[in-house]
Amino acid sequence: MPKNEKLKSILIIGSGPIVIGQACEFDYSGTQALRSLREDGIETILINSNPATIMTDPSMADHVYLKPLTTKSIIGILKEHPQIDAVLPTMGGQTALNLCIEADEKGIWKDFDVDIIGVDIDAINITEDREQFRELMLKIGIGMAPQATANSYLKGKEIAQEFGFPLVIRASYTLGGAGASFVYKEEDFDELLTRGLEVSPIHEVMIDKALIGWKEYELELLRDNNDNVVIICTIENMDPMGIHTGDSITVAPAMTLSDKTFQRMRDMAIHMMRSIGDFAGGCNVQFAVSPDDREEIIAIEINPRVSRSSALASKATGYPIAKIAAKLAIGYTLDELDNQITKSTSALFEPTLDYVIVKIPRWNFDKFEGSDRTLGLQMKSVGEVMGIGRSFQEALHKATQSLEIKRNGLGADGKGLKDYDRIIDKLTYASWDRVFVIYDAIQMGIPLSRIHEITKIDMWFLRQYEDLYNLEKEISTYTIQSLTKELILEAKQKGFADRQIAHMVGCYESEVYNKRSDLGINRVYKLVDTCAAEFKAKTPYFYSTFEAEIETPEGKVYIENESKVTDKKKIVVLGSGPNRIGQGIEFDYCCVHGVLASAECGYETIMINCNPETVSTDFDTADKLYFEPVFWEHIYDIIRHEKPEGVIVQLGGQTALKLAEKLDRYGIKIIGTSFQSLDLAEDRGSFSKLLQENNIPYPEFDTAETADQALEVADRLDFPILVRPSYVLGGQGMKIVINKQELEEHVVDLLRKIPNNKLLLDHYLDGAIEAEADAICDGENVYIIGIMEHIEPCGIHSGDSNATLPPFNLGEFVMQQIKDHTHKIALALNTVGLLNIQFAIKDDMVYIIEANPRASRTVPFIAKAYGEPYVNYATKVMLGDKKVTDFDFKPHLEGYAIKQPVFSFNKFPNVNKKLGPEMKSTGESILFIDDLKDDQFYDLYSRRKMYLSK
Repeated sequence: MPKNEKLKSILIIGSGPIVIGQACEFDYSGTQALRSLREDGIETILINSNPATIMTDPSMADHVYLKPLTTKSIIGILKEHPQIDAVLPTMGGQTALNLCIEADEKGIWKDFDVDIIGVDIDAINITEDREQFRELMLKIGIGMAPQATANSYLKGKEIAQEFGFPLVIRASYTLGGAGASFVYKEEDFDELLTRGLEVSPIHEVMIDKALIGWKEYELELLRDNNDNVVIICTIENMDPMGIHTGDSITVAPAMTLSDKTFQRMRDMAIHMMRSIGDFAGGCNVQFAVSPDDREEIIAIEINPRVSRSSALASKATGYPIAKIAAKLAIGYTLDELDNQITKSTSALFEPTLDYVIVKIPRWNFDKFEGSDRTLGLQMKSVGEVMGIGRSFQEALHKATQSLEIKRNGLGADGKGLKDYDRIIDKLTYASWDRVFVIYDAIQMGIPLSRIHEITKIDMWFLRQYEDLYNLEKEISTYTIQSLTKELILEAKQKGFADRQIAHMVGCYESEVYNKRSDLGINRVYKLVDTCAAEFKAKTPYFYSTFEAEIETPEGKVYIENESKVTDKKKIVVLGSGPNRIGQGIEFDYCCVHGVLASAECGYETIMINCNPETVSTDFDTADKLYFEPVFWEHIYDIIRHEKPEGVIVQLGGQTALKLAEKLDRYGIKIIGTSFQSLDLAEDRGSFSKLLQENNIPYPEFDTAETADQALEVADRLDFPILVRPSYVLGGQGMKIVINKQELEEHVVDLLRKIPNNKLLLDHYLDGAIEAEADAICDGENVYIIGIMEHIEPCGIHSGDSNATLPPFNLGEFVMQQIKDHTHKIALALNTVGLLNIQFAIKDDMVYIIEANPRASRTVPFIAKAYGEPYVNYATKVMLGDKKVTDFDFKPHLEGYAIKQPVFSFNKFPNVNKKLGPEMKSTGESILFIDDLKDDQFYDLYSRRKMYLSK
């Protein structure tokens, strides 16, 4: 059945600011859906309040509304666009679904004659209302764990008495497992029941008998109007039931499932999807399987929308689920659509993987002091990474190398735990670093049977770990000279990094690299082709692996490399790795624009990134995508293979910047601002000298490398003092101290966490106003794209501040100083590209806090507020294609735009919620106001000092 010709104009609801449990996977799915609908000539209208995403870029939809996600906003849009025929709510996570239901209950869709496509309201209600879902499953013969619904405290107590402990409490209509918890002991039940009832918008919880130790699986399905259903991907959680799937290490394809059980599970998933409603679109189904020979299957839940797992499944298979789901929502059937990978077969196929993917979540517990770090039913991770390899071991290693937590992979880096009790504790109470602790346990000699008994992780996975450890043990008996070709190849095929092998044999990383290169052990690149090479793949989407040499009957020896290098001039854009607090989706926005601008300048574009949630890792964003860790060894090999003109580092946040020194040392050209300038801005001593030479004021400061030095510095500087380590992200470890005792405690703590760091001690300008400026510079000309004033006082991290564009009460004298300082610093740093500078203003004097010659989190915000593609312009300047003076800047903004941070403190109930120099927000929204009399501005301004902490 071809597309529904009646649909000419569609409203898409986005997911709003990024919070734990709802991250940029919905930016990815929403962007794909918008592009998909526009291919069919459909007018797209988008509502989303998140300024940092590529989804809200003016080029993505015909009309973009950066408005709060409320029914009031929806009514305003529908009045302005009476031509809207339908709403697609499945691309914006739980936020979009909840808003769609609310608008339906208020009769808004009916009033404006708007159809709901991609899902039906009954399906949402059945899947969200756990009692209804349970009844339906029993009716269609699908097993469920014993469970009952409680909408009062009394009812909850009765159910607990009947079932006995352990129990699971799940709140209805919530996201990321909010309000869900395991209850092992009766004395914890009252508090956790109350929390669940409070978190649920309808004050309802489902209480289940806990399936502790059962295995967990997820299936991603697509279905069309003709009732064709395809299963795109089966994902196995390495962690058993009891850990939210967003916090679990997951593997595709499923590894430990018998074929018979897999077929039963497929049939059940299809049956479940067909039974919840008659709609065309995507669906995610979760199952638990008993860890015995019976392999009993029990349904956990079904989500009738694209999810975080479908973003992962899309990247794992190369099958663009959201893009196809959007086509199905407007009436196409699967057999009418092209397979996006081969371009010659239809979308009515199920991908077959000839590789393995491993996803590992990324946590930020260091930002939530005092938080409960145990993993459970409530999601706590802020992002994730994915590794692709020819085996589970290789993919697992690549994923651990992608995390950016100063580990080189599993083991062989001297950072493993050696304390028996601590290891047992971390295994017993699932910890965020359990993926490493399992290896430490094996290294200590704890039997696999004991690890399995504690963690309930399937023995197959544990044996894979054991095999890695045995290989490490064997290699450690050699020197670099005596190490054989066979052993190096085996270690590389199992994912060990050169620096891990160097650690095992006691030499330098470069020696291992040179030896394996001499022996011809080099990375080869393979296509992610989803058809296991049955059909020719057309997508330029690659992962690396190591292969043994193949000899043909004619005696020709070769290794097959599927990444063919063209003779076009090329640019590499380094991505920003996993999302975390301090480095979020705004850098993905910048990378995507960097890729598109480089293509406009005639370059072949190459993207390197390992984040499965992002638009930058979509298979058709760049000319070539390498889904690889943003980790030196991997990047260097890709650069040697592709021989690009240069590498863009200033769009990928601190992740890419940290690699600038290595690139420079190896003679690889950095596009835009040089490494020397980037380093000068980070080195506080050299930077202050530069400010001095240019007569630019800055707060008095000094550096220290020990607690004694810090106390000496304190005698010269007045308290309060701002202490911060160098080369960190998102204000990590920053603190304002007000006496010598606090100073000593903080410095000792910092140097324990970050050894050999040079600490910066600044005199903190108490009561100062904070402002920041972003600019583009071509080495000669400077253009300030925006100046923002923070509503909160100096001392709260800029990422956590409400900030206004343009400033609301800085006089002309102060504004002129900001402009002059920005021009001088941009030129003194030889900036080519973007620059962000932060200022403190006290007694009408403008002091410099810091300067970052790179893209910052405010750049997408300013671009959206003023309606100008600043990253596109900055990239063309970096490439030397344009000068700043070649652009016709026409910023347009009536009134003010306010950047409002969003926090995820509700995931950590016992955490101190005060704000300070260390960033804690997970995302942000944009608010437009006409003038300063607006109630929302007044409210923010009146509370500006409330949360300031040291």
